[in-house]
Amino acid sequence: MTFTLPELPYAYDALAPYMSAETLEYHHDKHHNTYVEKSNDLIQGTGLEGKSIEEVVKGAHGTNQGLFNNIAQHYNHMHFWQWMKPGGGGTSVPGALAAKIDEDLGGFDKFRADFIDAGVTQFGSGWCWLAMKDGKLQVMKTPNGENPLVHGATPLLGCDVWEHSYYIDYRNARPKYLEAFFDNLVNWEYVEHLFNQAS
Repeated sequence: MTFTLPELPYAYDALAPYMSAETLEYHHDKHHNTYVEKSNDLIQGTGLEGKSIEEVVKGAHGTNQGLFNNIAQHYNHMHFWQWMKPGGGGTSVPGALAAKIDEDLGGFDKFRADFIDAGVTQFGSGWCWLAMKDGKLQVMKTPNGENPLVHGATPLLGCDVWEHSYYIDYRNARPKYLEAFFDNLVNWEYVEHLFNQAS
């Protein structure tokens, strides 16, 4: 099985003004495509060929850093494009997920603040996450391409805080990018879909 670059689920300019067409063209067509190509090269002869992407991410973690870096980023970005939509964000979180956020994370406003803080305080490149672990929601952050899968958790929402994700549009203002992502882009229906699978 070869890994392939997924099409964006919207036009390049669909997320403007919060994420520009230029950012999406570079991020999707160049950065994500490179992770896919390198994953296909580096998986050869590892014994992980033909396994699901989740199995490859977990199997390469701690054993094959080059493959892990690229396949984890491919996994992260496959979901990242789905985690956004035009007219997204806001507080319109579907019922069961909203109730779980209240129960586990102290309410929507606290969750928003903690998620943005996780992204702001991730030193260097990385991601911030809403994940499910042992039946409970938690906010996490990880360096580089690492994701909750390798910590026994299931990612439900993630935001890329590598500079290539925001520098064209926000320069060094990472907090503004995270606020724009959370308030205007999050596809809560997709988060709910992953939440239902994880539950």
